[in-house]
Amino acid sequence: MADDAIDISKVSVLGRESIHCGFHLAPYVARTVVSELPSSAYVFVSDTHVASVHLGRFQKEFARELDRQGRAGTTRVLSYLVAPGEESKSRAVKAKVEDWMFSEKCTRDTVIIALGGGVVGDLTGFLAATYMRGVPFVQIPTTLLAMVDSSVGGKTAIDVPAGKNLVGAFWQPRFVFIDASLLETLPQREVKNGMAEVIKTAAIWDAEEFATLESSAPSILAASSTPSSTPSSLHTGRTLASRTAAQSLLLRVIVASISVKAHVVTVDERETGLRNLVNFGHTIGHAIEAVLAPEVLHGECVAVGMVLEAEVARARGVLSQVGVGRLTRCLKAYGLPTSLSDPLFASLPKAKTGLGVERLLDIMKVDKKNAGAEKRIVLLSRIGATAEQRASAVSDAVIRRVLSTAVRVLPGTPHKEVTLATPGSKSISNRAMVLAALGKGTVRIKNLLHSDDTAVMMAALHDLKGAEFAFEDGGDTLVVKGGEGKLSPPSGGKEVYLQNAGTAARFLTTVCTLVQPSASATSTVITGNARMKQRPIGPLVDALRTNGSAITYVEAEGGLPLRITAAESGLAGGHIQLAASVSSQYVSSILLCAPYAAKEVRLELVGGQVISQPYIDMTIAMMRDFGVEVEREVDAQTGKKLDVYRIPRKTYTNPAEYNVESDASSATYPAAIAAITGTTVVIQNIGSSSLQGDAGFAKNVLEPMGCTVVQTASETRVTGPPVGTLRQLGDIDMETMTDAFLTASVLLAVATGKPAEGRKKREGNGTRIYGIANQRQKECERIQAMADELAKFGVRTEQDPDSITVFPVPLEQLKADVSVHCYDDHRVALAFSCLALVAKGVVLEEKRCVEKTFPNWWDDLENNLGIKSEGVELEAEAGPSTLLSSQVAPVPAPSPAGAYNRNASILVIGMRGSGKTTIGGFAARALGRTFTDADQFLEEQENITVFEYVQTHGWPAFRKLETDILRRLIEKYPTGHIISLGGGICETSAAREMLKAYAADPEGGPVVYIERDEDEVVHYLQYEKSRPAYGSGDEVRDVYRRRKPWLLECSSNRFVNYLGLQSRVNAQLSGHPSEPASEGTLARGELAEISRFFKLVAADDTNHVDLKSGARTYFLSLTYPDVFQALPLLDRLKAGVDALELRVDLLSPSGKPPAKPAVPSAEYVSLQLSALRQCTSLPIIFTVRSVSQGGMFPDDKVEDRVALLELAVALGCEYVDVELTLPEKRIAELHARRGNSKLITSWHDWTGKLKWDGEEIMEKYTTASKYGDVVKLVGAAQRIEDNYALVNFVESATSPSAPPIIALNTGTLGQLSRVVNRHLTPVTHPLLPSRAAPGQLSFAEIQQALHLVGQLPARQFYLFGTPISASPSPTIHNTGFQHLGFPHYYSLHETSTIDDTVKAVLNAPDFGGASVTIPHKLDIIPELDTLSLAAHAIGAVNTVVVRQGPDGQRELFGDNTDWQAIAKCAEDNLAAEDPITSKSTGLVIGAGGTSRAALYALHNLGVGTIYLYNRTRANAEKLAAVFPDFHIVVLDSLDEYPAGPPMIVVSTVPGSGTTTDETAQVGGSGRAGVYLPPNILARKEGGVVIDMSYRPYITPLLGLAQEKKCWKTVAGITLLLEQGFRQFTLWTGRTPPKKEVEKAAWAKYRATAPPS
Repeated sequence: MADDAIDISKVSVLGRESIHCGFHLAPYVARTVVSELPSSAYVFVSDTHVASVHLGRFQKEFARELDRQGRAGTTRVLSYLVAPGEESKSRAVKAKVEDWMFSEKCTRDTVIIALGGGVVGDLTGFLAATYMRGVPFVQIPTTLLAMVDSSVGGKTAIDVPAGKNLVGAFWQPRFVFIDASLLETLPQREVKNGMAEVIKTAAIWDAEEFATLESSAPSILAASSTPSSTPSSLHTGRTLASRTAAQSLLLRVIVASISVKAHVVTVDERETGLRNLVNFGHTIGHAIEAVLAPEVLHGECVAVGMVLEAEVARARGVLSQVGVGRLTRCLKAYGLPTSLSDPLFASLPKAKTGLGVERLLDIMKVDKKNAGAEKRIVLLSRIGATAEQRASAVSDAVIRRVLSTAVRVLPGTPHKEVTLATPGSKSISNRAMVLAALGKGTVRIKNLLHSDDTAVMMAALHDLKGAEFAFEDGGDTLVVKGGEGKLSPPSGGKEVYLQNAGTAARFLTTVCTLVQPSASATSTVITGNARMKQRPIGPLVDALRTNGSAITYVEAEGGLPLRITAAESGLAGGHIQLAASVSSQYVSSILLCAPYAAKEVRLELVGGQVISQPYIDMTIAMMRDFGVEVEREVDAQTGKKLDVYRIPRKTYTNPAEYNVESDASSATYPAAIAAITGTTVVIQNIGSSSLQGDAGFAKNVLEPMGCTVVQTASETRVTGPPVGTLRQLGDIDMETMTDAFLTASVLLAVATGKPAEGRKKREGNGTRIYGIANQRQKECERIQAMADELAKFGVRTEQDPDSITVFPVPLEQLKADVSVHCYDDHRVALAFSCLALVAKGVVLEEKRCVEKTFPNWWDDLENNLGIKSEGVELEAEAGPSTLLSSQVAPVPAPSPAGAYNRNASILVIGMRGSGKTTIGGFAARALGRTFTDADQFLEEQENITVFEYVQTHGWPAFRKLETDILRRLIEKYPTGHIISLGGGICETSAAREMLKAYAADPEGGPVVYIERDEDEVVHYLQYEKSRPAYGSGDEVRDVYRRRKPWLLECSSNRFVNYLGLQSRVNAQLSGHPSEPASEGTLARGELAEISRFFKLVAADDTNHVDLKSGARTYFLSLTYPDVFQALPLLDRLKAGVDALELRVDLLSPSGKPPAKPAVPSAEYVSLQLSALRQCTSLPIIFTVRSVSQGGMFPDDKVEDRVALLELAVALGCEYVDVELTLPEKRIAELHARRGNSKLITSWHDWTGKLKWDGEEIMEKYTTASKYGDVVKLVGAAQRIEDNYALVNFVESATSPSAPPIIALNTGTLGQLSRVVNRHLTPVTHPLLPSRAAPGQLSFAEIQQALHLVGQLPARQFYLFGTPISASPSPTIHNTGFQHLGFPHYYSLHETSTIDDTVKAVLNAPDFGGASVTIPHKLDIIPELDTLSLAAHAIGAVNTVVVRQGPDGQRELFGDNTDWQAIAKCAEDNLAAEDPITSKSTGLVIGAGGTSRAALYALHNLGVGTIYLYNRTRANAEKLAAVFPDFHIVVLDSLDEYPAGPPMIVVSTVPGSGTTTDETAQVGGSGRAGVYLPPNILARKEGGVVIDMSYRPYITPLLGLAQEKKCWKTVAGITLLLEQGFRQFTLWTGRTPPKKEVEKAAWAKYRATAPPS
């Protein structure tokens, strides 16, 4: 075929026809470029992937064309390849290409050709714009996205660290060649990615083109992936004659999209106004892309951005829901995501943390369309047009409301009178689509509901090839061309996915029995989401199966998915019996399809009372509208209508037009708003002639409640009574309007007026709504959901299978700040949004669930009714205004320290799978208590398993028994136990009251809630089978969210147990990813935290700093926005200090310091505190510093602050900082229920006006000392004398009965006060990101200052012994002294005996302490004044401490840290799930002095049997006799262990004296050493091996252990370091900087290693 036969479509931009479009254009491109752009060099820039597919063909055609023109020898064709991906769009890559071009001697006539996608095009364009001040360039885009977007318009750019496309130029390409055949090699996802831009262009500019896209998705996608060049048919589509219809359609939509952008560029090349329009979807889309790229593609992000920006337009009142719905459906048709919850996004970890509203808004700040701080978004006014010819200014509040997952409805009153129409009825819309699809002819359906449910129905009917759908009137009219009942299975085995659309699922089940088999498919599978799979469909399936349809359950019996086998005969028909007591939709499903059965259908409804008869009547009436008359049989004798229907065989006839009534259920919400606010609402298109039962809501419910209702055939007018005067109803049957019971429930919650005359008043002033049993099987278990959510408002309810009784409360008694869980149910959200108008601060979670039936509800509230709402980001916000105070923060029992009886039993509660058994068991061991599992207790008492009991008696009976078991446990075990209760113990009010009473009663005890991450609980319960199973992950989530507020309400304390947190902490500490711990296992840090937490709760060991000894104490103020940043540095940060302060006000989920005052969420604070707890056992000071007191917490968020302080008490913080800026009443309440936490009452004056000798400071001190266990007062020094006044104040206020005082002055002049303060001085550290306060000093700086002013004299420390020249002890201790700022020094004092020089050292005034090694550990004892119990028992001293004796005089104290080091190393290396018990065994090898410490250590660890082995048995027996109570067994051989092999092995024999070679001789004298047989490590669970030998590093024993699985090893140098750390603490009272000391010691160890 000749090149000139190629057919091209050209598009003009900026006055030039530079865009050429067609198929298989390589020859045409070469001819055009070589002819029109003569050059000495043509440089192709491509990426390696594209080049491997396309570059060779283009290079070949260029060579051929140059040869044809006689220029082959003078013109070069060059290429440069970059790596695929956005990373290549950078300064560095651009510079590399430029340098290469210079090296190739490319001149100004060079033509640069971009062959690739958007990255290559943007990079190459910017390269061409700047190379030698600009050279010609050509675009050959290879992706659909680049063809319709980045290649057109001349915008070129690269990415920089500040953002995408921020450095670039406008540089127009001379030509753009759009070769649609290149798309055939593109992955289908990339094609869909580009279609987002095509849809965008049509949406803003061309309604007709948009309609084509709506109806042509399968054809367009097929054309882009079908090969058009095969051996039998080369280059199909190159000419018009060879072009297929699908190719023509594809090229048409591409050209149309390009034409729009070309026009816009021509009018506004430099993007000053009109060109902004092509950025529709990009403002939000780019923000999403900034977070999720490269895993999510540009077009996919823009697709979601378009839907969200369309919703912004709807929120602004400029776009109807029709436009939003059409846009959403069109994007879905091309497989593009339409929401942030799309599975494509949800599967990405960074989507969970990075798509927060504030994060997206922050990213949007740098959008190029913005005008300063004002964000600009392209707003659609309808499909094909925009509100303005440029991007419009939009406030953050509107964007936030659209983006947020939750909404806060602000209390208010609507306009005086409001007239509105609700969306079309979902019920009628779904029936109309089925009727029209099955009918003959074309019908125009008006007022169709544009929602998720109707979109699902339309998509399913399309998949079944049952009808053709199109839109007219800008989408207001749906045009359906019926298929007359001819249906086929979906192509390619595609499943029909129905989300949670129950109506569609029921109707389509019967519709699919009409499907005829095709050559490629013989069955149809319909399925839905997890909740839809739970919803029953069994009665309908049973009826159809009995009638002959072949239907099988793919998963669980009785629910979706279903496989429906296609049959030539279709639906058999004849006599069909159907149980209709669960759902009327079963009846309607068969009715709708019955005219197409093989035989006339006689449908008989059996099984009791028929549910929702009005919906059956609706179906029959609509069938009549479409030409089919249904006959209902009547009893010949009584004339009573029977539940039997006859449906003739007939094809529906579609009317020319069908108008869908407004949704009567949706109309109940504006009517309820009128009722509850005393205003008037007129609802159009719903009246007395309605087909819908819910249309009777106004007359039958609202009017008896006191409303004035005027109803015509097509309109309903409701005027509410004065606010607060709604009447009770007594009893009301809502069987004909069951969906409206939720609306009635929220109104009855505040209906305190007496029932109208003639209505019976119920006991307790409640109203019983009955006839609603089917509501338990809807989108959620609605009756239970309403009971649970109303309870949060303080509204009591009762229920039975068919009813709910609501007991009202006065408006003023409604609880505020409630967060309503909506269960993904539109009716729940819509109903509670009405109650929110009279209850302060109500948050509706899952706000998007209203899209099922009333997508524009939140916008109508504001735009039509005048009710304001705010977007709420649940993870980012906290406080009473959202969740924290009333829903997330606990309400600790009012139990001050010491209120409970000593040893009171602790109750443990939490969800199943939260870790109650594991944590409770470890806690019991730590406290020396008995662990009892309530379920096991129940099974023993009742002689039946929990599972069997529930199966036999049901859940209600089990809950009753469970509550009785709780009572029995409390009575039987009031002390000495930790009792783990069942996950559902909080389900009944009786049990909840019992738990709260136990926590509040001094005769009771603590109730600890074990809290675990929701996702972890869901995952665990999907696989745990020992208890009655949950139906799905969604059901677990519903249970979790229902129970959490109750669990918090009932608990006095909370323990956070997140496995994911453990792995994150481990990863942060190790620097590499860490797998989550397996179920039932605990990290060592968490095990320590369990012990600390429960000991504090039980008051066994409250872990408080000793403030009575007179020693100086310090705490480090952590100023990190994210504690995880501190964890790798924590060992260095905490060295020397006594406690850590968590500055909660400085925490920020973004990981960046907060730029403005904010409230961190309770969840974030809990996780931060828990992460810190896993890395340190130091006491925590929990501080929420307000702005006025020098922090970043909003001053006006008083309740939020109190809630966080309560959270601190519940989480077991040792100290809680309570500012005196709080109301004294709230301080008193915190004091009363502080548990075993201590309060630091604080006051900070930053003005310098506070005088230490003034009356104000005494007033503050008096109040602070009244409530505080510690008082903290801070002023601002204006002069040095202010510090002297501070000292005088402290001296005057100090008394034996007064609380300790922290008194400080800020600023440089106040630093002296930090030096002289004695109690809990706050310190900083050079590694911290910032100081917590001006003038704050580090611990080391304060020690140096104390030394300079004579308060910290320099001391001398020594090592006594011989030989000691190679000892690392000086390195260990001097490194610690240096880092902590101590003036001390450690040196060697080598002697063979305790001679006079040693005695002189001991008596020197500057002697600070000593280490003692061989041979002096026994001989030093006579020189000492007293010994520790351990040193006395062991009979050896390795540490001498100088201290003040009981008489106040100097004394020398001897201790032994060897045993402490052995015990610590053993504990740290044993698995947490393999604890030491009385049956455990240990082994000590050797009988020297160190062996005494080893035996003592094992005994103190609780080892039941200790084996002792020595080559000389007599020496071993002599040593064993010293410790007669240690259960020591002297061994003759290391091969036999009568009580079982040891779990701890300690060798005190020199490493050179052991061997694992049975034949070897050890030692220079040739004497046999200790042979270590393999059996020494026979314990299959493993254990720990400790070798006290200093060298070699790997002794024979350690080498043997390293070959064994499950055994941990501890080398001698590690023991030396550990005992040295303990010596350091004994001498200084401080913890050394262990990492720094270890680093120095290891350097010394290696430097002194003997040559190998």
